[in-house]
Amino acid sequence: MASQSTKLLIKGGRIVNEDQSFIADVLIENGVISDIGQDLGVSNEAQVIDATGKLVIPGGIDTHTHLQMPFMGTVSVDDFYTGTRAALAGGTTMIIDFVVPSKGESLLVAYDRWRQWADPKVCCDYSLHVCVTWWSEQVKSEMEILAKDKGVNSFKMFMAYKDTLMLEDSALYFAFEQSKRVGAIAQVHAENGSIIAEKVKELIDAGVTGPEGHLQSRPESVEAEATHRAITIAEQTNCPLYVVHVMSKSAADLVSQAQRKGLVVFGEPIAASLGTTGAHYFDKCWRHAAGHVMSPPLRDDHTTPGYLMDLLASGDLHLTGTDNCTFNANQKALGKNDFSKIPNGVNGVEDRMSVIWEKGVVTGKMDACRFVAVTSSTAAKVFNIYPQKGRVAVGSDADVVIWNPDRKRVISAKTHHQACDFNIFEGMECHGVPFYVIARGQIVRDPHGVRVVAGSGRFVPNPPYAEIAYSRIRRRDQINKPRKVEREPYKGEAITINNNDNASNNNV
Repeated sequence: MASQSTKLLIKGGRIVNEDQSFIADVLIENGVISDIGQDLGVSNEAQVIDATGKLVIPGGIDTHTHLQMPFMGTVSVDDFYTGTRAALAGGTTMIIDFVVPSKGESLLVAYDRWRQWADPKVCCDYSLHVCVTWWSEQVKSEMEILAKDKGVNSFKMFMAYKDTLMLEDSALYFAFEQSKRVGAIAQVHAENGSIIAEKVKELIDAGVTGPEGHLQSRPESVEAEATHRAITIAEQTNCPLYVVHVMSKSAADLVSQAQRKGLVVFGEPIAASLGTTGAHYFDKCWRHAAGHVMSPPLRDDHTTPGYLMDLLASGDLHLTGTDNCTFNANQKALGKNDFSKIPNGVNGVEDRMSVIWEKGVVTGKMDACRFVAVTSSTAAKVFNIYPQKGRVAVGSDADVVIWNPDRKRVISAKTHHQACDFNIFEGMECHGVPFYVIARGQIVRDPHGVRVVAGSGRFVPNPPYAEIAYSRIRRRDQINKPRKVEREPYKGEAITINNNDNASNNNV
């Protein structure tokens, strides 16, 4: 980040946190919010920003990115520099990316590799989730090390991508059990990978090779079934569950119903599922259709984005990410003759804040406080870094966005800051854009543009046992202890089973 004054004074804005809003000044010193109050004095060394008529909100936290990720034979085009630069341009001041070990690879080795990729490039703060792509005693041990010593409090399991990333139910159970034991959140990509594998074969055999086959091979019921199965396993292990990229009405309903039963389940819709639909898979332009390929797919029911936004506004869904995993046209073309080979992924890290403001606040479905909750504060609580992040308060990190709710912008690949050549929100007009973005006390976006330095972000450890989850988990442990009935032993006769009879029964 460019060398600037270590003091900033934001004057006259309306501070918006998830629970209240009020007009006050904000003083920032050495990367931290040092004072909040009315008519704070101006010292000679402080740079003053007039925020009159603007909102002063916590910087966004994107809970779900895949920057420079090796996947499906290529690597996502936005790396940790371009991706975090774009995030800052849109008002997101922290991302949480995913470490994805190959099947059989040490989780610790993969974690170190992601840190080596990220640390020299990030322009904003970041944390890491770690994926569990196979199961063994080694994996179990490494999960504990990651939680205790490496700042990881979330582990993601795939129920899709058969033969590469997918875990069977027994491994899911063990991974959930260990996540709970080390105080972590279990995350799932919820789709039935076995059914998808068969549907792909059926569609290819039927001559459906284009991007429309991607949607048809992964119907909504396949997402719902896996969501229900994950909730069931989480209930049986009493492990907090986080369903990533909720893409359909039925999956969202299952998350909502689980909460009403008292289960600790968080639902994460993403900018894509809130902002557009799967109708694009049927576009006559192959490049346009392929540009929307992601998993689970966007749904072609045009009412889905509004339905998911309703649940997000009401608290049935909780927080938002993007699943930002971008590929250019020549990379998507790996699947030009077979939709199952199109690299899965879309953009969103830059546009998430504006899309959610447009679809949520401008439509009257949520107020500004709820917007702050779903774009920042709840994420900070779930990943146990609140109020260091996710709040405009004295002592919090100075990750602050001065938000202009009245200014408009039109989203386009021609003007976005990402490295990809396509934008799934192309042409969308958004009311509400960042006026200033401040990360760690430094101005990284102002009305003149974006100015960042590679490596200026830092890794933020996520401590285990987030209170938002584990306060309830601990109580449920006490309530649901196994019950034993004390009774007299059975003293009657019991039949005996001949080993030969067993062998013949097994051959039936």
